[in-house]
Formats: sequence, structure tokens, C-alpha cells
Amino acid sequence: MRGSAIAASLALSVFALSAAPVFAQTPAAPAKPAATPATQTPAPAPIPVAPPAPFPAGAKIAFFNPQAVFQASADGRAAVSRVNALIQKKQTENADKAKLLQGNQQKLQTSGSVMNEAARVQLEKEIEKQTKDAERFQQDAQAEVQELQTEVQNEFVKKLSPIVEQLATEKGLHLVFNASESGIAWATPGLDLTGEVIKKLDAPKPGTAK
Repeated sequence: MRGSAIAASLALSVFALSAAPVFAQTPAAPAKPAATPATQTPAPAPIPVAPPAPFPAGAKIAFFNPQAVFQASADGRAAVSRVNALIQKKQTENADKAKLLQGNQQKLQTSGSVMNEAARVQLEKEIEKQTKDAERFQQDAQAEVQELQTEVQNEFVKKLSPIVEQLATEKGLHLVFNASESGIAWATPGLDLTGEVIKKLDAPKPGTAK
């Protein structure tokens, strides 16, 4: 099992388990309510991991589900927490900017007609600037979140790949299928290495405490 194949399966899990997109894509316009952060999308139900069954003696092939490993392992949950923490931070910052913009928009709507021309023009310019800044902030924040999603995915694959190879060596396997992409319709439960992969991934590493 190569890292690139695992990464392709994990991409969906990383993006689904974290909230994306970060913001609603409708830009704020002068004299209208500013764009507000999108609510977080509910995380999909965890993929069930079957209890380990005896591995068939002499079997040379097996399979595992990378998405289930990501969802159930401590490292996978930590990765999702990192992404969601950044999303929450950016949403809070965006909400603060939106509040200031909406305050100026409301001021223009309610008091613009009684302002002198210089004050009204200055307020309109400030609203235009805040609107452009908000749009730029949302674009930058979305890119930052996507970059972190890719980073945690790649980090997870680096930890996962050697574990799969280790299990394959220990069991004398010739082939390990990616259950998310192989199209397996049925297989004897004993060939499913998902639980063993999670166990090895979560096991304390030498010189560390867990």
C-alpha cells in the first residue's frame, strides 16, 4: 500500500470531518448585511470498526479502511481538532469584522441623509474598504484552512504507511487492499486489518508517554 493511495482515501475524511467551507461565499456589499461565517457542517457518522476476527491461516491478502482508521485513531481525531480550531479562530475573526462593517452600514442607512457630504462620503469609503478587506480575509482564511487540511493528511499518511507495511511483513502478505477504493463486495472478516492498524497507530511509541 503506497502513501499516495492512502492519501486519496483520507482526503474525503479530512474535509468531511472538519468544517468546510470556512465562510459563506457571498461577498458583503455596501448598505447590505455583511457575509457571515458558515455554520460548521455536522461530522459524518464514524465508520464502524468490526472487532478483530482470527486472521485466516496462510492468507496472502488482506484489506483495511483508511477512513475508518483516521476517524477512530487518536492521531486522526487530533488532526481534525487542529483543523477545526483554526476554522473556529477564523470564523470568530470574520464575525468581528462583519460586526464593524454592519455597524457602519446601519449608520449610513439611518443617518446618511442628515450627514454633511464630506462625512457621508468618508463613511461610504470606509464601508467599501471594509467590504473589500472582508472578502480578502475570507479568501486568505479559506486557503489557510485548506493548507492545514493537506498538511495533517500528509502527516497522517506518513505515520500510517509504515504500520501497514509492518503488518503485511508480519503476516507474510503479498497484497493489502484499500477497502475504500478497491470495490470489495465481500471478504471474510478475518482479512480486515483495520482494527489492528488502529491499535498499532495508537500504541505508545518508544520514549514517549501516552
